[in-house]
This record gives sequence, C-alpha cells and structure tokens, in this order.
Amino acid sequence: MSQRDPALDQLHSIRDFIRLGVSRFRRAELYYGHGTDNAWDEAVQLVLHAAGLPWNADPSLQDARLLEEEKIAVLELFRRRVQERMPAPYLIGEAWFCELPFFVDTRTLIPRSPIAELIRQGFEPWLGDQPVTRILDLCTGSGCIGIACALLFEEAEVDLVDLSPEALQVCQRNIERHQLTGRVRALCSDLFDALGDQRYELIVSNPPYVDADDYRQMPAEYHHEPLLGLTSGDDGLDITRRILRQAGEFLTEDGLLVVEVGNSEVALQAAYPDVPFMWVELSRGGNGVFVLSARELNEYRDRF
Repeated sequence: MSQRDPALDQLHSIRDFIRLGVSRFRRAELYYGHGTDNAWDEAVQLVLHAAGLPWNADPSLQDARLLEEEKIAVLELFRRRVQERMPAPYLIGEAWFCELPFFVDTRTLIPRSPIAELIRQGFEPWLGDQPVTRILDLCTGSGCIGIACALLFEEAEVDLVDLSPEALQVCQRNIERHQLTGRVRALCSDLFDALGDQRYELIVSNPPYVDADDYRQMPAEYHHEPLLGLTSGDDGLDITRRILRQAGEFLTEDGLLVVEVGNSEVALQAAYPDVPFMWVELSRGGNGVFVLSARELNEYRDRF
C-alpha cells in the first residue's frame, strides 16, 4: 500500500500546492516548452485545472482551500508531470494558441507554432489587400493554425489536412468547439493528394521538420508527441521539399505559402541557395518561418 503524501494533511490552499509544485518541478529539472517556460506557470496551470478554475482566475483565489479530492487530483498531476515527463497540456487536455483554447491529447502535437504571430498581424505585409476566400492548413494536427485563420478571415472557407486519421479526430473536435463546421472541414490526405483542382489564396503549414539528430537529443517531454508530427527524414526536410514542389499548383496567381521549418532553416537554405525565401523576423520568439509567393514557387519549381 502506497504511503500517504504528507501534503494532503499539511497543505491546504491553492497557493500552498502551487508552491509545492514549483519545488517538486525544480528538483525534477523538468523541461518547459509546451505553453510555459517556468515551474511557477506550470504549477499554476495544473493546480487551477484540478480545482476546476480557469487559467486566468483571479489571483485572490489562491488563498482558497482545496477539498481532499482536489488535493489528490493535484498530486496525481504532479506525479505524472515529474515521473512520466508528460507535458502539462496533455495532462489537462487543453492548450492555447492565438489566445484561443484547443483540445489536445497525444494524437497531435501541442500547439506552439510561431506562425501565431503572423496570424495576429493578418499575414501582412505579404498578403497585401487581396481578398482571402480559401485557406489550406497542411499537416494541421489539432487544427489550431487553420482554425485561427478562419476566425481571422471571417468569410474564408478553410481546409485542414492531415495524413493521420487520429489527429483529424482531434481536429474535428476543435472545429466543433469553435463553431466553424459551416466553413471549415478536416480532410485526410497525404499533403495535396486528395485536393483535386482546389486553389487557395493562402497555404499555411507547420509540417514535421525535426531532423534525426535533433530528435534523439530532444527532452523526454517531446517524446510523448506523435513521431509522425515531428520528424521528416535525416535532415528534417522530406515533407517540406514535397510542399515546395507542389504548392504552386494549388495557389491562386497571387497566392502565398507560409511554412515553419524551425531549426531546419539552415539545412533548407543550404539545399536551395538560389531560392529567395523570405524569413520572417519573429518578435515573440521562435525561428524558421518562411514566406514564398505563388510566382516565386513557379519560377523556381525546377530547383525543388
């Protein structure tokens, strides 16, 4: 029979358990990269979830006392976070992207793409004043990028594409959560294969791009995420190459391609030194997001 955790009897308030979480997380030397970057925010997220409170609950509630069952729930979340190295969004079933909540579980990556910054600024200055009526989100996972785009461009129809039927189940749940079933659809497709002759003003993608060496060195937290959503060949660019070869056929004449390749940016530039990738300067952190126009994709098609 397992020993009763002393915290159940000695600690009482939300604040007490947040402090406990910080202490245990620091001792365990956890890695933070799935929505928080420190032990305090991680502990707050888990304790408030167990207490049935929103992430932005009034700080004065931290002095409220927890019920026994809530304490037990908090300690179990702490145990899994420390012993299993399970990312907090998987433990609570929710992540935030572009200030929007999304359901997540281990069938999809946890939303964290720096493409959020481009969505917030309406993809300007690259889109200019052209109307956006159709958007494609390739390798959509949870659907967070495409759904955020749909809420930005309120008249646009949006296709969310992924190869994984399991990921698309999560995606469909998020479409329904944000009440977008009328103009957003989830499609199972190997990139463009099932799209026929569709054309889009905007194609956005956060494809798998982790190279083999980087994957082996990633913290344990990342190994809870689906391998299909992370890795893409030895140099991380297998999927990106296919996108570059095909995207021009599915963009309108003035269309725009936006792709995140993260740390594989260096490898991509080395592979295609003549291609005029526009690398976005990201003020909120992150790297490796490029923009190419339909004209540029078609002009340099033979390079890909």
